[in-house]
Amino acid sequence: MKTILKNIMIEAWKFFRTTGKEFSECLKQAWRNFKLVQAMKKGIVKFYFTKVNGEVREAWGTLNEKFLPVISGIDKRKKNEFVQVYFDTEKQEYRCFKKLNLI
Repeated sequence: MKTILKNIMIEAWKFFRTTGKEFSECLKQAWRNFKLVQAMKKGIVKFYFTKVNGEVREAWGTLNEKFLPVISGIDKRKKNEFVQVYFDTEKQEYRCFKKLNLI
């Protein structure tokens, strides 16, 4: 539990330093992201985020292994700590969104 809270606080401070918004708003956003990831690990979840062009997108995604496709090879791309990757069950491909844009 302490590790979870620590990671949420670290995420909130990253958001705070990046955006300059009130820390309470950054903390709420960190909690939203945490709860979404936990829900996606359990099953398929409907959520919304703002795209880069300002458009709001409805997404159905998951991180649950029983819904993920089998991937051959290792992904050697550098991880971006400000982006959340998920498997879009409607498009049947991996997608991502900026964590700060989660609604």
